[in-house]
Amino acid sequence: MLRPPTGKEGLYLGVVPERAAADHPDVTVVLDHDLAALPGTGRSLTYAQLADHVDDIAARLWAVGVRPSEHVAVHKSAGFDIYLLACAAARIGAVPVLLSPALDGETVTALLRRLHRPHLLTDEEKLSGPLAGFPTAEVADRVVTTGPARPGAVALSELAGAPRREPVFLHPDHPALMTHTSGTTGLPKLVVHTAASLDGRCRPQARLASLIRTRETYAAHLSYVHSRMYLALATMLPKGMPVVILDDPDPDNVADVFATTRPGFVETHPNSFMQWEGLADDPREPLAGVKYFSATFDALHPPTLRKLLLASRRTLPLFFQFYGQSECGPLAGRWYTRRTVHKADGRCLGFAIPGATRFRLVSRNGRRPSKANPGLIEARTAGRAVTYFAERERYEKELHGTWWRTGDVGYRTAFGCLHLLDREVDVIRGVCSTLEVEDVLMERLPELIEIVLVPGAREEPVPVVCTRDDRPLDPARWAAAAACYPQLAAPVQMSLADVPRTATMKVRRIELARRLAGSAEPEQAR
Repeated sequence: MLRPPTGKEGLYLGVVPERAAADHPDVTVVLDHDLAALPGTGRSLTYAQLADHVDDIAARLWAVGVRPSEHVAVHKSAGFDIYLLACAAARIGAVPVLLSPALDGETVTALLRRLHRPHLLTDEEKLSGPLAGFPTAEVADRVVTTGPARPGAVALSELAGAPRREPVFLHPDHPALMTHTSGTTGLPKLVVHTAASLDGRCRPQARLASLIRTRETYAAHLSYVHSRMYLALATMLPKGMPVVILDDPDPDNVADVFATTRPGFVETHPNSFMQWEGLADDPREPLAGVKYFSATFDALHPPTLRKLLLASRRTLPLFFQFYGQSECGPLAGRWYTRRTVHKADGRCLGFAIPGATRFRLVSRNGRRPSKANPGLIEARTAGRAVTYFAERERYEKELHGTWWRTGDVGYRTAFGCLHLLDREVDVIRGVCSTLEVEDVLMERLPELIEIVLVPGAREEPVPVVCTRDDRPLDPARWAAAAACYPQLAAPVQMSLADVPRTATMKVRRIELARRLAGSAEPEQAR
């Protein structure tokens, strides 16, 4: 098999599958769902088939008129075909713009307007649902649907057989991918990544992955519209790792898939790991073969770390925990073993990645940052995104020289590790760290599967709690556990499914506080 041409000094997403297939054509990618964009392809692909599908879709997009440097907005129902569509657009030099399936039609339309008539890749579910009634034809140049053809939209299936194209490599500093922020405080920002900035993120991750000497099956449940999915596969595919992609995070589905595929490396969002705690008690032992667990995006509650590590039957399993954000990628990290997990501090994010990232603490009030007086966390990394599309001033407000202000507050310990206490916008008066309080209460009350502190109508800290199987919270147990936090209001119990989240499963705290404020009589736990 001829090795594909090499783009220099950048990570080019459009050829990642092809390059991996050149070395590992028969390694498999297993899915727990069908590919809507390519019906009939099944749920098990080889690397060679994956690369061929990306090449095929790229040819179809070229045939419909997509050209290098043009924007291709991808907004469809969740599925791994989002990855294929994005890589296909990137392969012909276009810029994939990944819009979460969870966004409402008004927000999607506003973002399409901001992009100045991009191409739109979507599906029937979106066109007939959230986008119905919005002027899609006015805000998008071409609409391509993975479903049946309809007025104003070309069906991707009708473009099958289009002549294949050679990959296009634009300058490494040219925009190569756009993702978006959570949008918890307004219209989401479009984060612009280049091939160079993506490479800046990938290189340290590839160095860490090189320490894995055995060919483990890598299983992931990650947002298809977050850059982490693309960096994860850009790291794992070149190593020839068999891949398992989960769309349905329900523990019963995960247990079924893991019992069959027996992954050795599992990565997902922290809140998904919390949902998967029960897998440790499944008689099929779906986590028994896991050597490496990895959580990005947010810190994980220590009880969850312990339970998952103890579920592994491997010698010296490791739990990697990384701290990062959309604009910068991973910034700091650490790992735990069975012997060290009992000392886990949910606020400890570890150390900067050697040779790749640095961080510093900036005082908010002129006094030295400490736990009692947390400072603003700023970071420096080669993987930082280059701008917010059409909002350069907003981006530059977070730049302080070469340092990026993350929006988080924390402190550095005497040992040099970074501790995160809160997002700056989530700080509640009278609470040193909402996240630390949540960690403690999760530890003391195993019946909880989630707890979130948000400000109430009088700025009092209100605990929103979710219990296993929605069982009523025992008032006496709560009172005993929370006795050391007299400033807390009475807890409000909520079903886990009703807690608003981002695409990466982070709790949308501001939205949650708004919902509580808008409820005349929030349901207090009794």
